[in-house]
Amino acid sequence: MLSLRAVARSAPRTLNRLSATALRQSRVARPSSLVKSSWAPLRSSQFASAFSTSQFRQAASDVDEELSVKLDSEIQFEGSMKEVDQMPASVKDFLENSPFELKDEPGKEDIILTRKFGNETITVTFSISDLTSYENDNLYNDEALNDEDLDLDTPQEGKQSSRQSEEDEMLEEEDEEGNEAPVPCRLNVVVEKPGKGALNIEALAQDGQIMVENFYYFKDPKLAHGETAEVAHIAQDVYPGPPFGTLDEDLQLLMERYLEERGVTQALAVFIPDYMDIKEQREYQTWLKNVKAFIDA
Repeated sequence: MLSLRAVARSAPRTLNRLSATALRQSRVARPSSLVKSSWAPLRSSQFASAFSTSQFRQAASDVDEELSVKLDSEIQFEGSMKEVDQMPASVKDFLENSPFELKDEPGKEDIILTRKFGNETITVTFSISDLTSYENDNLYNDEALNDEDLDLDTPQEGKQSSRQSEEDEMLEEEDEEGNEAPVPCRLNVVVEKPGKGALNIEALAQDGQIMVENFYYFKDPKLAHGETAEVAHIAQDVYPGPPFGTLDEDLQLLMERYLEERGVTQALAVFIPDYMDIKEQREYQTWLKNVKAFIDA
């Protein structure tokens, strides 16, 4: 969703930058009136007109109105996208058939899934902040690669590589439209037993797979959740266990099956990126409306 939004807005912003540059150049080329009359004394009325508060108020109101109109345009744009996009089947099926209960508070980045499994309480937490950081990293990496290509190419090679890169970009766009890779999402899974502490599993949901990165144990379940900075700091001083990748392969497989029995499955790995996309769009629309309401007040 963020990448589509970025493409849709890139063209008008580029035109705005070009027009702003041309305006600055025209101002530089025009001789300054202060240079022509450098020896003429400035009258007090000139100061009054130059620093008139009424002009500042007028300029501020014009900017407020223009900003409000632009925000309304963005709201309409996002609304049209929402009308076209339907809820993915992965999200609908998961919400209807999964034993997990969804907790999604408006205005917050974290989404929480909870369920009971025997005497265990299982919590899965993920955040839409991963979606934003993933898009920003991709944008930075693409720009860095383009800059390197421009620096290394000779003029003739640059023309050839430019044509080649344009063709490659067209092919990549076609591939992305038909098969867009899901965003990698970090999961924090906590399995608690009364009076027995908690397991804390750090995993990654990507390409429809759950990849376990760490498998910790804490005597105090609060350390597994790390809801406050103080608790997270205390958890750092506790030995939680070895890195998951260093464990015996058969042990790794059994631990992964342990999670699958508790609902941390491929269905969850497909659901999470799709739901994050819906959540991000919803929060962005709310943010636009809140900002517009503040500007218009």
